[in-house]
Amino acid sequence: MSAPDRPHPGHPSANTGAIDDTQRVLLGTLRPFGRPGWIWVLFLLLCSAVGLAAYIYQMFHGLAATAMTDYFSWGIYIVNFVFFIGVSMAGTLISAILRLTGAPWRRPITRLAEAITLFALMIAGPMIIIDMGRPDRVYFVLLHARLQSPILWDVLSLNTYMAGSLLYLYLPMIPDLAILRDSAQAFPAWQRRLYRTLALGWHGNAQQHHLLERSIAIMAIVIIPVAISIHTVTAWLFGMTLRPGWHSTIIGPDFVVGAIYSGVAAVITAIAVFRHFLRLHQFIGQEHFIKLGRLLLIFGLIYMYFVVNEHLGDIYTNERTQRHVSELLFVGKYAVQFWFMVIVGLVIPVLYLACQRRPSVGGIVTVAVLVNLGMWVKRYIIIVPTLASPIMEASAPKSLGYIPTLVEWSITLGGFAFFCLLYTVFAKLFPIVSIWEMAEDKAIPQQARQLVEGSHV
Repeated sequence: MSAPDRPHPGHPSANTGAIDDTQRVLLGTLRPFGRPGWIWVLFLLLCSAVGLAAYIYQMFHGLAATAMTDYFSWGIYIVNFVFFIGVSMAGTLISAILRLTGAPWRRPITRLAEAITLFALMIAGPMIIIDMGRPDRVYFVLLHARLQSPILWDVLSLNTYMAGSLLYLYLPMIPDLAILRDSAQAFPAWQRRLYRTLALGWHGNAQQHHLLERSIAIMAIVIIPVAISIHTVTAWLFGMTLRPGWHSTIIGPDFVVGAIYSGVAAVITAIAVFRHFLRLHQFIGQEHFIKLGRLLLIFGLIYMYFVVNEHLGDIYTNERTQRHVSELLFVGKYAVQFWFMVIVGLVIPVLYLACQRRPSVGGIVTVAVLVNLGMWVKRYIIIVPTLASPIMEASAPKSLGYIPTLVEWSITLGGFAFFCLLYTVFAKLFPIVSIWEMAEDKAIPQQARQLVEGSHV
């Protein structure tokens, strides 16, 4: 066989021991749902249905069904939008940057991270439409587009990022799709047709592999500035408004660093869940969590620096409107949320990761969950306290407050549940760990096969 026709390790015809073992273990994760898995899926479907019913109710009753008013034109829908946009940074950081730097330890976790990016964007986009109250207004945004409007920039950046993320997730999956296409495992006919179509005639020769590697490298380079642009443009929606707490020159970098921080925490959380339920311990070990924990620590320290910068100038200058927002955060109505974010989302994770030489997997996952909670609250206190500080105080009520209604909480619940549902279904249709990349990386021990046999999730 000539060199260009030699099967690449990503194809099942290359019968090395490492590839056989890798396929056997990872194809085992695609078994049909067991009883616990179906209970989980039904629970997510129920929560998603609750969110859909709440949205239908809002469609009939308008935004009057929410707690939003003339003063609080944004609420937790925009909080969710900014949060999911931030989480989507995970795929770019973990996959693109680590792939370009040639870090070999990223192989078992890249697909997990890339999937987070796509599914988070799929939830973030509709939150804007839900916040509008009338979906038909999306058409007018495009029909009467104005380049002067940051909203148009956000629409363009979001859709470009989503398309790029889909392509970046799909390209490294092609060899695995060919493995699934040619596998002896009993897949339903529709599923095998899906694999055959998406595999694009992949046979794994050197020429195809070279073209694939170049395409992945190009996308890795392209997706990084696109990802930075969506987080920066989202920040500009706030920063280009003359409102206290928003109008700042550092809000763009602040959003980018916060997105990376929350994105790394989301990746750690997702990896821990799939590692446990799909028995991926032989692929994802403690070292992966330690390395991700170090990334979380670095960006936690950087984000603490931005938080200090965000408020130090306001306190020092003592400008009236800025002082009012700072008072609301430090000692006022939103002090509980602010200090929860600082202590739970920043101080505890940073101190734990900095003081532990080799933190445990459980400890790293725990602080990652705390970061996720803290960063959602951070998005809340970015939006609500500023809107509670009206531009024209004389015409405003003496006390402005925003308490989300049951409709808003239900839609939020539905959004998070649908995100988990997309992720769960994806992990049962496609290998959540790249088979061909892991086969290149190392041989999987015989004991790894037994880890999957008990998996019925």
